[in-house]
Amino acid sequence: MPADPATTPLNPAPPVTGGGQPSSWREWLACAWRLILPYWISEDRWRGRGLLAIIIGIDLAQTYFSVRLSYWHRNYWDALESHNVGAFWDLLWVYIFIMCFWSVFSTLRIWFFQALEMRWRAWLTDVFLHRWLDEKAYYRINRSGSIDNPDQRIGEDLQMMAHDSLRLSLGFIANLTGLVSHAAIVWNLSGSLALALGGVSLEIPGYMLWVAVIYALGGTWLLEKIGHPLVRADYHQQRCEAHFRFLMVRVRENAEQIAFYSGARAETVRLSATFRAIRENWRRVMDYTKRITLFHEAYAEIGSYLPLLIIGPRYFAGLITLGAVQQLTQAVNRVRIALSWFISSYKSLALLRAVFRRLIEFDAAMKMREAGGIRLAQNTQSNSLAIHALDLRLPNGEKLARIDALNIRAGERWLIRGHSGAGKSTLLRALAGLWPHGEGEIALPEGAKMFLPQRSYFPIGSLRECLCYPDDGQWFGMGECIEALQAVKLTHLIERLEEHDNWDKLLSPGEQQRLAFARVLLHEPDWLFLDESTASLDPANEAAMYRLVRERLPNATIVSVAHRESVAAFHDRALDLGAASALALAA
Repeated sequence: MPADPATTPLNPAPPVTGGGQPSSWREWLACAWRLILPYWISEDRWRGRGLLAIIIGIDLAQTYFSVRLSYWHRNYWDALESHNVGAFWDLLWVYIFIMCFWSVFSTLRIWFFQALEMRWRAWLTDVFLHRWLDEKAYYRINRSGSIDNPDQRIGEDLQMMAHDSLRLSLGFIANLTGLVSHAAIVWNLSGSLALALGGVSLEIPGYMLWVAVIYALGGTWLLEKIGHPLVRADYHQQRCEAHFRFLMVRVRENAEQIAFYSGARAETVRLSATFRAIRENWRRVMDYTKRITLFHEAYAEIGSYLPLLIIGPRYFAGLITLGAVQQLTQAVNRVRIALSWFISSYKSLALLRAVFRRLIEFDAAMKMREAGGIRLAQNTQSNSLAIHALDLRLPNGEKLARIDALNIRAGERWLIRGHSGAGKSTLLRALAGLWPHGEGEIALPEGAKMFLPQRSYFPIGSLRECLCYPDDGQWFGMGECIEALQAVKLTHLIERLEEHDNWDKLLSPGEQQRLAFARVLLHEPDWLFLDESTASLDPANEAAMYRLVRERLPNATIVSVAHRESVAAFHDRALDLGAASALALAA
């Protein structure tokens, strides 16, 4: 059975240095191949390989027609030179025939290329999305700040990887077949060049082919020397552009808060400074592009006339016909262009290398596991949450809080207290498996668990989807959703359950917290962890939410983090986190 693309791992990475970045061309190519290969051995490999074979077949057919066209040009110019009217008209019909097939094949190639590009991109996107979202890699990357803009790497870099990898690799194959085909023509038409060096006679067969080879290889070597810095400049440009877009999205998402602070000027300064970095790096890109373009244009112009300069004496000596001159000139240029594939593709190769670099970084970051000594396990002894010798630390190793021993039994209601910064919220993160920094053991109980942060997440979609999150919006019946909204006193939202919008921006903080409690009523967790989940509610609504949970979920275990003393009335026990060890006290 073929593997699921959502769970298909990329091949193990070869050892690299510099935080996941390859340190040599060999390592870089190995990392790039590790990103390219998995699709072609995946469950979709036969469709992908079939499309690739069709495209290569079309390219071979176009190479054949290109060779036939070179002979057509030879015959056409010979007919003009000899004033052969009959051959002239016959050749026009042959040309129409060739062009019709060429047009059909070119159209089909574009269609099959786009189909293959999308299949590959869809597979890559599926794999990267699942790897980013599974095992909370998105949370680790966001908290560590090790990778910027993973959204761009999934949305744009994967598309560029699929498109440019196909375009450049297929272009290389097409140029290689064109090189072999037209090199044979050049070899046959060139004849031999006789040279006398130091009294020794030398005869160079197919000398025009050697001229094209030397010219192309020399130009390729020079371009690599001239344009190598463009790779770094393009990579940095992508980072600057992504950061600028990210800051603008932040302004859009926090428009109300910025408006309250009258922070438009501060945001303008920040965005202008960010764009200034884009502009400064763009000047470097322009400088390197100018050098490459100048060299490429001179190389192409000189290369197009070089065959005529060399062949001219043979034509005037009557050793070659006008048609042969045209065919040989075109064939030499085809060989030169094929050998100059690296030169013509250098800019694209530089961009693709920058894309691979970003994806290699992203791949390494998703695989990276944070070092930590907090061990989470399933409690097989009893249905309770047991903590033993737990030391919570900051990422820099600084001690935050310690719990020597704690056992929370099913059905109990605990309040976690302590001064700001004592580690209350960090403890809940550790219980959720989101905080590895520290040492100790946590034995988790069986049963459904639900964590409510101070600010809950609401996806863009219907209000019903927000209410039922993380389950599908259709999982709970409309009647259940209406009853949950009535219970948390959000009856004014009932008629908007199927309305799609950005509810995170439309609902007040208090409404969002009450909607989160409505989620609790729908999901009915066995273990409920509340982290300042009523901080935006007035005392009356706060008390109403806690009473509602106790009435509707009488057997649920509740662990709350709160600062208000009034919340203690709804809990049976308390855990005080202080500078020293924590102690469980009867409420």
